[in-house]
Amino acid sequence: MPHELQQFRQRLGEYAADHVEAVAVQGQTHRYTYQQLLGEVGLRTHAMHGQPAGALVLALDNGPDQLFWDLAALFAERPCVIVPSFFSAAQFDHCINQSGASVVLCTPRWAAQLAGKGFVEQGEFWVREASSRVALPVGTAKVTYTSGSTGSPKGVCLSAGSLLRVARELEAASRPTSPQRYLAVLPLGVLLENLGVYAALMAGACVQLYPQEQLGMGGASQVDFKRLLCAIALSGAQSLILVPQLLLGLVTAIERGLMQVGQLRFVAVGGARVSPSLLARAQAVGLPVFEGYGLSECASVVALNRPGAMRPGSVGKPLPHVQVRIAEDGEVLVAGSTLLGYLEDAPVTQAWWATGDLGHLDADGYLYLDGRKKHQFITSFGRNVNPEWVESELTQGGVIAQAFVHGEALPRNVALLWPLDPNLSDLAIDQAVQRCNAQLPDYAQVHAWHRLPAPLSQQDETLTANGRPRRQAIFKRYQTLLSDPLK
Repeated sequence: MPHELQQFRQRLGEYAADHVEAVAVQGQTHRYTYQQLLGEVGLRTHAMHGQPAGALVLALDNGPDQLFWDLAALFAERPCVIVPSFFSAAQFDHCINQSGASVVLCTPRWAAQLAGKGFVEQGEFWVREASSRVALPVGTAKVTYTSGSTGSPKGVCLSAGSLLRVARELEAASRPTSPQRYLAVLPLGVLLENLGVYAALMAGACVQLYPQEQLGMGGASQVDFKRLLCAIALSGAQSLILVPQLLLGLVTAIERGLMQVGQLRFVAVGGARVSPSLLARAQAVGLPVFEGYGLSECASVVALNRPGAMRPGSVGKPLPHVQVRIAEDGEVLVAGSTLLGYLEDAPVTQAWWATGDLGHLDADGYLYLDGRKKHQFITSFGRNVNPEWVESELTQGGVIAQAFVHGEALPRNVALLWPLDPNLSDLAIDQAVQRCNAQLPDYAQVHAWHRLPAPLSQQDETLTANGRPRRQAIFKRYQTLLSDPLK
């Protein structure tokens, strides 16, 4: 068993022995002490014995049961895949196929799909004998799928050591504020949230795990803020992790007097670029917000502002478990706790991981981000979207000739469209958009669109010689249209 894993289990055992009444996990209907948590994990570890070898896939809603299975797989050194609850049916299918899963625990939502793939229900498990075993990189403890910049996201294989080093540093970063109640807001299928829960357990805190619906969270970008804010207030949470759009809702509610900062001591925010003005508003209302930066290929968090080490405009100093340097072209490179490899790809052997992000370090070692090398954008909910994926879906339906999709740091994606028939009605275009949306997960859908005043062309330099969109030129030319009130 890796050293970090032994340390984690030992720490949980110490809490169970020394703080017999301390609550480790609070769910919708039950609470569990640290001693009970270890008991539940032990029962699930035993239940996995005799099941076919291979990755365990968890497609469950947030709650104690999901955490217990996750920890059981971790301590049993069985690779585990936690499927984000906002994945589409096609993406779920891709996860099952690519990971070579033989054992699945899921909500009823996925039952028919699993049955169609040859899985058989056996008690609480869905099981199949894999026709061919997928070769995971040696030491894989978790396969995490990001939201996916395209329709087929890659599975990132990470070791237990990498995961737990990040969790340990997150716990250390929040330690000066001593939070004792941690509310999991994001789905556990989001690696950042998964590690946030581990960090809270390392601190001996109470992890509050409630179904996403109870928190007002639906899909990747649908939020009932009234329900979410009530949940935060009623839980007495002292610490949580948010994406920028959720932080905006929280700050706005506090500004309007709809809720108070309350007992919140440490609010980490990441997953996408955070507006400096939003951070300033949070500071003005006394909300203790700490912006960070990370990526799945580096086991999530790389840098973080933290108590006693904050610099507005930066994403903080790199955490002690990693090294960061800037390449000659400005790309951020990271060493330490990087991935073992992608599923279906060769193992990663290089020490330094090229992040695809541009940035710089100041004289004191704070990291600043300056954009991304590729076209991919990140919504304000922290979902990665490759616009070319969505644009291809829009233009392959026989109605729309040209499409440009934009969503960087926005809660909703907007498209500029030109139909095959210039005389086509707005209603017909909208119907085509809705048909396209039906094939996409909600974070990639087009939530609003505008008709282009003229088709993109080489003459106005919005297309390259081979017909590809010149994205910066299009954005500059139509910036006013993109910022207009959305249809």
